[in-house]
Amino acid sequence: MTPRNVVLEGDALEVLRTLASASIEVIITSPPYFQARKYDAGPAELGQEPDVESWVENLRAVSREIARVLVPTGSFWLNVGDVYSRHRRFGAQPKSLLLCPERLIRSLLMDGFLVRNRVAWVKTTPLPSSVTDRLTTGWEHIFHLVRQPNYFYDLDPIRVPLKGKSKSSTSQRPTWMLGTLAGSRAGLVQLAREGRSGHPLGRNPGDVWRLPPGRNVGGHYATFPEALVRRPILATAPEHVCTACGRPWRRSKRQVVYLENRPMMRSLVPCGCGAATRPGLVLDPFAGSGTALKVARELGRDAVGIELNPAFAELARERAGLTEPLLAEAA
Repeated sequence: MTPRNVVLEGDALEVLRTLASASIEVIITSPPYFQARKYDAGPAELGQEPDVESWVENLRAVSREIARVLVPTGSFWLNVGDVYSRHRRFGAQPKSLLLCPERLIRSLLMDGFLVRNRVAWVKTTPLPSSVTDRLTTGWEHIFHLVRQPNYFYDLDPIRVPLKGKSKSSTSQRPTWMLGTLAGSRAGLVQLAREGRSGHPLGRNPGDVWRLPPGRNVGGHYATFPEALVRRPILATAPEHVCTACGRPWRRSKRQVVYLENRPMMRSLVPCGCGAATRPGLVLDPFAGSGTALKVARELGRDAVGIELNPAFAELARERAGLTEPLLAEAA
């Protein structure tokens, strides 16, 4: 059984093993970075491994459980940063980036995850650096991973309003110059033919997100901003999931209608069972201060967190308005 709207206290891997298979629509998390911070969570704390490969293997084990608990149409959003080596024993020569995100994502690719996006979280006010022989680090990776090609994705709520009324332009490069893996331009060609600059509800957001860095929340110094998780939840956590067949309600593909010259959001289409529905469930297995849980609840989704540190678990409950502690043994 997978509980809803609670924070479970315990080790992420062990608690994940108690959850039901194919029971969670979206997982959003930022696991402890390798040797970057200490969270006073005891000997089981992830991120304190002796070398980067051990850190990768521990997160790989967690991710295998994540793959098990995700519904087939679910999404896994992973925020992870990099660090510089100070000794060869960590996995690279001193002063070299360890390439933690790249090492981890390659292993997840080998385990069957599909990497749909690699988002750059560009921090509007990055921490200053006193280093004189390299550039200041001002961004982090956010990966969007899925388990199958056909997954739930609702683009309309996250579209970016169009600017101006300029007509769509397409490249004049001939199609024979496009490589085998080049993206199709059929959609752009169609827009040009119709004299439109884009979709009436707005354009597809890009993979560079300029957002402020996380702030100190209740003594937790490694939080991410609420805006960072809002877009993933809106796009990949269904508003309604059928309790009979388990399918999410999907956005209508009908033509956009206008009200007072303003395009209106298209409706959600029921699965057809006529049964009751529940909100999509969002899980953060490294809940920390509870930002992902808080935003999920504000957007009308259900949430469950896992947190090793009891103090942070209580903070997450308070911020997300969740119930009393539920220990892993009771899950």
